[in-house]
Amino acid sequence: MLTKNKLGAITCLVGIFAFAQNSYAETRVTFKSAKTTSSYYQMAVQISEAMKSASNGDIIVTVEESQGSVQNVMEAKVRGADYVFTTPPVLVRLAQGGKAMFKDKGDPKFNDIRALFPIPSLTMHFVMSKDSGVTDFAGMEGKTVLLGKGSFGAKEGKKYLGLFGLEGKVELANVELSNAVSALKNGQIDGFVTAGSFPAPNVIEAAASVGVHVLSLNDEQISQTKRTRLIIPKGTYSGQDADITTTSLPVVAYTTAAMDEDTAYALTKNYWDQKASMGSAAAWWNGVNEGLMENITGKLHAGAIRYYKEAGVTLSEAQM
Repeated sequence: MLTKNKLGAITCLVGIFAFAQNSYAETRVTFKSAKTTSSYYQMAVQISEAMKSASNGDIIVTVEESQGSVQNVMEAKVRGADYVFTTPPVLVRLAQGGKAMFKDKGDPKFNDIRALFPIPSLTMHFVMSKDSGVTDFAGMEGKTVLLGKGSFGAKEGKKYLGLFGLEGKVELANVELSNAVSALKNGQIDGFVTAGSFPAPNVIEAAASVGVHVLSLNDEQISQTKRTRLIIPKGTYSGQDADITTTSLPVVAYTTAAMDEDTAYALTKNYWDQKASMGSAAAWWNGVNEGLMENITGKLHAGAIRYYKEAGVTLSEAQM
């Protein structure tokens, strides 16, 4: 017969064992994303919610604000096995080569960075009002265009104007990008340049309220930019009756080789399993498909490779 003391001890041991099992089953991951005001922070929150839902709460993803992709990559050399972050693949290559902003900041741990899955790309939009009559880049000459300040889109926009022979031939508006749609409505500007995942909220608003033409780039122009070609399907924006050919900067979710294989596998599988559900809540996920895998130029994590092999996704030798 069990005494009260023995029964209490057994109950305590069972409780400890159950707690240990629950603690072991729960996996915690830190997801370093972007500024809280950016669409990429919102994406990270959606991924966090999707992981929790897909794993029945076994995977808990905590989203951390970041000041940018360079910071995300830099932290890869000091963070633990639970670290996930987003960045364009080009920055990983630069870090591993100790070039550009990573000059004299190299570290062998950068070579341990491993990819998991692609997320929506930074997509260039050259948006011109219907009233401007502009349907190609040559037509921008003499028009007033808003580039914004300091952002990737502003820097790329300025670069493209130079590449396409428009430097000094386009009036650059001194207006904040956040005011682009209202400035377009009141005729203060003829167009604006923005970069972000598509469909871009400010382009949606402009297309619905003013009527716009989003310019396409030809093959020669895309080659000049040295960026990745991307198609925005027709019907993405109001009044858009043809595909838009533009450029993009791919963005990928990474971790390091320190993450265990099962966790990397679960993160990758849950992401793709939940992508359709995320797309019903935010249209930018609908632009992500298997085709974006070719934008991952470095190595994938072993756990991610396991998932892609199971899913029948063709991987390059460089990704293996």
